[in-house]
Amino acid sequence: MNSHRAIPRKASAVSATVLTALAFLLTGCSDEQQKREYAVPGALCGTAVDSDALTSFLPPGSKITVKGKAYSGAEGCQVVVDDKLIVTAARMWLEEGRTTAYVAARQSFDTPDQSAEDGRFRYSGHEAFGKTRGCVDMKYKQELYTVIQAEGSEHRDAAAMKRLILSFTEAVERSAECTEGAQ
Repeated sequence: MNSHRAIPRKASAVSATVLTALAFLLTGCSDEQQKREYAVPGALCGTAVDSDALTSFLPPGSKITVKGKAYSGAEGCQVVVDDKLIVTAARMWLEEGRTTAYVAARQSFDTPDQSAEDGRFRYSGHEAFGKTRGCVDMKYKQELYTVIQAEGSEHRDAAAMKRLILSFTEAVERSAECTEGAQ
């Protein structure tokens, strides 16, 4: 009479093992199917960036589009992967004497909890803000700031975001946009 009770226990143990193995195989297959089929851009909004740092925020997909977006006092772009907004980058002119913390407080989705270079950069795992050096519009008394937000990315990486905002800001400092305002 006890022998019929042992069979369901063995069957349950075998079923759990088979389901676990099947789930592992399916997960492995889905990871292989989700590949990045597009080339990662080396620039955002026409400005060079650390493409390795940018890559960490970009999801698998088949098509990437970088769309320009300008609005009063700012110029930027949106990085869209398979019709989903992933990263936004911008350069914006603000009244002299502002700080990166001020810009972050006005533009951030949350409060960036890390800073670099005595507050010149503020960043978190998915967004960053920077203040350029020497990019001052003498006529309008404005300074140039940089913004990168990866709000559509599931990846969070503060170190990569820091590298990304540093490379973007340094490239902006070397651009004509920076030097034109100084005249």
